[in-house]
Amino acid sequence: MRCRSTRSAGPSKPPSRSSRRRASVSRLGPTIKAALLQVHSIAGLVLALLLSLIALTGVIMSFEDEIVDQLNAGIMQVVPRTTPALLPDELVARLKAVPDSGKVTAIMLSSDPSAAVHVRFARDEQGVRPSSLYVDPYDGHVLGVPRGEDFFATVRRLHRWLLIPGDAKGWGRQITGVAALGLIVMLISGLVLRWPRRASSVKMWLKPNLGLSGRGLHRSLHAVIGTWVLPVYLVMTLTGLWYSFDWYKDGVVWLLSRPHVAAAKMQPKQSRPPGRPEPAQTVGFDRAWSALQHEESGGVARAQLTLPAGPGTVMRIRSWPKDSTLDSMRDEFRIDAITGQVVSAERYADKTLGEKAIASVLDIHRGAVLGWPGKLAFMIAAALMPLFAITGVLLYLSRRKLRRPAQPPLGRLVPGE
Repeated sequence: MRCRSTRSAGPSKPPSRSSRRRASVSRLGPTIKAALLQVHSIAGLVLALLLSLIALTGVIMSFEDEIVDQLNAGIMQVVPRTTPALLPDELVARLKAVPDSGKVTAIMLSSDPSAAVHVRFARDEQGVRPSSLYVDPYDGHVLGVPRGEDFFATVRRLHRWLLIPGDAKGWGRQITGVAALGLIVMLISGLVLRWPRRASSVKMWLKPNLGLSGRGLHRSLHAVIGTWVLPVYLVMTLTGLWYSFDWYKDGVVWLLSRPHVAAAKMQPKQSRPPGRPEPAQTVGFDRAWSALQHEESGGVARAQLTLPAGPGTVMRIRSWPKDSTLDSMRDEFRIDAITGQVVSAERYADKTLGEKAIASVLDIHRGAVLGWPGKLAFMIAAALMPLFAITGVLLYLSRRKLRRPAQPPLGRLVPGE
C-alpha cells in the first residue's frame, strides 16, 4: 500500500517591498497626526486670546461705514443752493477762524450738491490728531464733529496694532502678522486632523452632531463649524498679512502686477535731499482740484485731496467715479499743487485683474467684494472665533485628563504597598 507523502512546509516567504512600504506608511500616519495635533494644540493655546481679540474688533468694524453714516446723517447733508460752492482754499481759509482746529491735511469733496465737505487735520506736536469736521461747502461754517470716529479709530488701532505705541511702525504690526501665520497653521493642521474616512460625504463634513454631550459635542462643534468658516478665515489671514509684513506685500505685488507696475510700487520712498529748500509758495488745494476736474472729464462722485506729508508739493488725490460701488474702485493721481501738472495717474479701469485684486485687499479682507451679504458672512465668521478658543481649551483639558493614569483609592491600599 503506497502512502501519500506529505510535503514539509518550507521557510515562509519574506514580505515584498510594496507590503513593507504599506506597513511603514500605516505606522507613519498616526505619528504625523500626533505631531500635527501637538502643533495645532500648542498654536491654539498660545494664540487663542489674541486671535479672539483681533476677530472681535473686526466684527465691530464690519459695518463701520453704515454705522457712522447713520450716526452723522444730520451733519453730512446740507440744503442745495443756487450759489456756487466755495473753492477748497477759500474753505480752508475760513476754517482758520475755528479755535483748536489745527492744520488741514485732507478734504473730501463731492459732486453731490447736498453733501457736506469732510475735513481732516494733521497731528499736533504731541502726536494727537484733532477730530475731523463736516463743513458747509457754500459758506464754510462748521456743521459738527462726526460721532463714532474716535471710537472706531481706537478699535482699528487695536485690531491692527494692539494699541502698542508706534502704531504701524511698532511691534504690534508684526505680532498680528505672526498671529495670522499661526492661524494658517491651525487651519491646515485642523483640516488634516479631521479628514474623515468618507471624505465624499457632505454630511460628515458639514453636519455637527448636536446629540452628543461633553467632549464629543465640543469636538463636533470645533471640527464641523471650523470647516464652515475655514475658507473665510483663510481669506482673512492671507489678506491680513498684507498689512503686517513688507516682504509679503512686495511678493504679492510682484506676483500679481505687471513688471513696470510692480517696479514702481516697490521703489523706496525718496526723501528730500539735504540742503534742498522747501517750496517758497504755500501748498494749496485749488490748482490740484482744477487739474483733477480736467483729467476726470466725465465727473467724479467724490474726491479726497491730501496734502504732502513732507515739504514736497506733490499732492495725492483719490477719486471715485460715479459708477463705483466699492471703496477700492477708485483712481489715484499725483498732482503738483503748485503747477497743476499731473505727475502720475493710476486708473482703476486700466488695471489688470491681479492689480484690481491688490487695490481691493481691504474689501476682500472684510468681504465687501460680495456686497452686504459678504460683509455679514465675514462678520459672523469672525464672531465665531471665541467658540474655537473655548472648545479648543476644553478639548485640550479633557485630553490631558484622559491620559492621566488612574490612582487607586487610598482606602483600598494594603499595608506595605
